[in-house]
Amino acid sequence: MNTTKNIATILTIFGIIIFLLLCNPIAMVGVGERGVKVTLGKVSPESYTEGIHLITPFISHIKTMDVKTQKDTMQTPVYTKDIQQAVISYVINYNLQPENAHKMYREVGTDYREKILLPVVEGTLKDVIGKWNAQDLVANREKATREILSKLQTHLDRNYINITDFQMVAIDYSDVFERAIEAKVTAEQDALKAKNKTVQIEEEAKQQIISAEAEAKSMAIRANALSKNKALVEYEAVQKWNGILPQYMMGESIPFINLNNRR
Repeated sequence: MNTTKNIATILTIFGIIIFLLLCNPIAMVGVGERGVKVTLGKVSPESYTEGIHLITPFISHIKTMDVKTQKDTMQTPVYTKDIQQAVISYVINYNLQPENAHKMYREVGTDYREKILLPVVEGTLKDVIGKWNAQDLVANREKATREILSKLQTHLDRNYINITDFQMVAIDYSDVFERAIEAKVTAEQDALKAKNKTVQIEEEAKQQIISAEAEAKSMAIRANALSKNKALVEYEAVQKWNGILPQYMMGESIPFINLNNRR
């Protein structure tokens, strides 16, 4: 009798366990997730936070949505304003807005990256890049990056997606176009060097002219002074005399410098 009773108890406990496993009234929402409760096909009006939540077996279930920050590295082909084809390599960080996870699930589903994020990113890239000429884009990459980030944040915020960062890491043009840019840059650098050399030569010529004009004026002033003052002539001769008297003199000429003391 006791044996029969024990077997019945075991079977009852086992049946309860099976019932709980098949009709699990408990749902778990993990770290970095939000739960979306679906009852008979109807999505709940709120997102469930991390932790344990009770549901009605066979009637309700909870679908989890990842709200952690995601990082994607992608490439998009675009055309510049001057019809140059380029491939833009970029990194984008984004996450599903936790408080709107249930709205995303109801309106789009779990594959929002393919349905919303990528099309918006590609469209925004083509729109912004299309405003720049190819060579100007290279010089203004940071400015273009900021504009793309701003547009993405504005557009995707309405679609329950936060864009936390966007970086344009590379702009790849065709080999032919890149060689043309290099040749142009080289030509501009050579032209600048030639211009700087011309300026240097002109400046040196100006300095020589100024120096010559100053010397000419000095000589004119001295010549005028010498012509008016005989003593000054003798002074100039003394300044240049090496102290040796001539050994031979023609005729009765005497040195033009008067060596007698003047009283």
